Amino acid sequence: MYYLKRLKDLRTSHQLKQQNLAEVLKITRQQYSLYEVGTREIPVHHLKTLAQFYNISTDYILEITNQM
Repeated sequence: MYYLKRLKDLRTSHQLKQQNLAEVLKITRQQYSLYEVGTREIPVHHLKTLAQFYNISTDYILEITNQM
């Protein structure tokens, strides 16, 4: 899954913990962790929420573009 590194890089560059993003997505920290390590694919609605939270495009998270 191509977005794994980008998810973690975004989180760490904003000095956030997995728990912070789990709260944004209204899921458990464990569930968010599964997205970052690739055990589970992130649902589109969570992808959209993260893009809005970071004020970036979903294409950036998905590594379709390098422009935020």
